[in-house]
Amino acid sequence: MHIFSEKLLIPFALLIIHMVISTIGYCLITNWEYSIIDCLYMTVITITTIGYSEIVNLENNPAGRVFTVFVAFFGIGILSYIISNVTAYVLEGELNKNYRRKRMEKSISKLTSHYILCGSEDVAYYIIKELIETGREFVIIDSDEKKLERLDDTFNKIKYLVGDPTDAEILLKAGINNSNGVFVVGSDDNTNIVITMTARSINADVRIVTHCKDVKNIDKIKKAGADSVISPTFIGGLRMTSEMVRPTVVSFLDMMLRDKEKNLRIEEVDLPEHFIGKTVEFLNLKKFRDIMLLAINHSDGWIYNPPEDYNLSKGDKLIIMTTTKERVKLEKMLSNKI
Repeated sequence: MHIFSEKLLIPFALLIIHMVISTIGYCLITNWEYSIIDCLYMTVITITTIGYSEIVNLENNPAGRVFTVFVAFFGIGILSYIISNVTAYVLEGELNKNYRRKRMEKSISKLTSHYILCGSEDVAYYIIKELIETGREFVIIDSDEKKLERLDDTFNKIKYLVGDPTDAEILLKAGINNSNGVFVVGSDDNTNIVITMTARSINADVRIVTHCKDVKNIDKIKKAGADSVISPTFIGGLRMTSEMVRPTVVSFLDMMLRDKEKNLRIEEVDLPEHFIGKTVEFLNLKKFRDIMLLAINHSDGWIYNPPEDYNLSKGDKLIIMTTTKERVKLEKMLSNKI
């Protein structure tokens, strides 16, 4: 848009200068017999080729007629240039938009183990930011195309679909059956309940995390199929309490999340079945400089600071502190190692 504006700046300036000179020219050629408004009107109808009601009489004024030829010649040329560029910009913009939409839909159809974000309310910004920083693929669904375009401008080339997230067809198009989870952040709780129910009816196993504005609706949203319901009021209260009673811990966690150089996170990693019966030592996590094993989520509960000789079992999840880069390396190693 900025380049387009610069491209038309000079032609628009020339058009204005041309109109000013032409208006004054008509005044001088007619010895100020007509007002400036009349001469401006004559200039406009000449440049735009309207040719309607020529109130400046040039019937016995050869100089005026010659002047009109030059006014028309230069004015029509400048105006045609502006119109052609504006038309080209609009057409090219639509073509580019359609082409990009087709490419994006094709790219979305190939996604697996991604996340779907239903809605583009304020909280969506922070979800997108975290997903990008931790290297996770995602698709946004919203009926407001302008909101999606603003998010695209902010984060640069995100994947999105324009449509109603309460519609099962758009969720299928976003690949809900191949996704890791669905974030529901609609404009109100009623909308979020419908989106949650629709998503759950399509995929009974997908994890759904739903935003809730009124704590009274938490139970309703859970009954609709949400695995987890996040209330800003509840979370805000916990955060304020933590800031008061354990400020150093909060400061540490904030620093961990905001340190762009390290980009540390507390992550969970699923353990592939071929590691069942092996020990923690067999994972050889020590070779990763930025991985710290904090706990293992076991079917019977939690194993904190698990010992090297702990035997891994089916369904175990590793809880680690690590960077995005190291997490990806670990997941790749676990999926390949036999």
